[in-house]
Amino acid sequence: MNDHSQHAGDTPLYPIREVSRITGVNSVTLRAWERRYGLIKPQRTPKGHRLYAREDIERVEQILQWLNRGVPVSQVLELLDRPEASEAPPADASDWPGQRAQLVTAAEALDMTRLETLYAQSLSLYPVPVCIAELWAPVVQELEERWGERLGDTLQRLSLEAFLRTRIGTRLFHANGRASGPVLLMVSLPDDPGTLWRLLAALAASDRGYRVEMLDTPLPFGELPLAVEALGAGGVLMAGSHAGRSDLIRRQLPRLAEQLEVPLALCGPVARIREADLADSDVAALGDDLGQAMVTLADLLPPTPLPPAK
Repeated sequence: MNDHSQHAGDTPLYPIREVSRITGVNSVTLRAWERRYGLIKPQRTPKGHRLYAREDIERVEQILQWLNRGVPVSQVLELLDRPEASEAPPADASDWPGQRAQLVTAAEALDMTRLETLYAQSLSLYPVPVCIAELWAPVVQELEERWGERLGDTLQRLSLEAFLRTRIGTRLFHANGRASGPVLLMVSLPDDPGTLWRLLAALAASDRGYRVEMLDTPLPFGELPLAVEALGAGGVLMAGSHAGRSDLIRRQLPRLAEQLEVPLALCGPVARIREADLADSDVAALGDDLGQAMVTLADLLPPTPLPPAK
């Protein structure tokens, strides 16, 4: 099937993979919006393949605008079908605080069944950047602020890390097989206490079409150039959840950036906290807004189209 075909009235119709490329919404989410909420109603070919008109694509973009304003997907249909709908959602329209509270409760209770439900539900109904910005990143930040020396804190953190490592790792495995972008090598900073920010960054990068190679433990800096060459990486992205050692940030990372032949970037709270320390170095401090971090990263690496939807 061509990227777009012609309707009887000469209106171009687009297959789901092309709509996914144009809007950034993966095919699973597009189907969920159609089946569960009736938000879009594509045409069908005789063989049952979905075809979307330009009006459908504009409707998807309108849905994204409401979701980015915090409106729950269950309430979007009413707003789309009301010409007089306000430009701003009602103050109590967002369900993100409730979802975040549920996720925090499940993580602290080690309720893996509930975590599985919330994880699958969020990624099936919302685009990855929205999920990370509105749900997962705020929850990780809240949990890390709570975790300290209390009995059970380490168990909670390790359990959540293991849960996300398995789910996101599986997602990366399948996404890498169809990704057309450059290889992005992701590693943790030495002495970083956890991997949650690295996992979220890997999810965000994969959604942008990068082929993500993620190492579970920090790699000695002396071996990173070898890893870049062996894996054919187009860039290295490090993630950290705390400020990091001063000598590491101010001396070792800039020295490593000079040795690498590809861009070196840093994301997570460490990049926000240490931005000034890295200002005059070759290390790109991307901050802890992972959506914006991926936009900035795209300027450092070769252009990366979105992966085709099936």
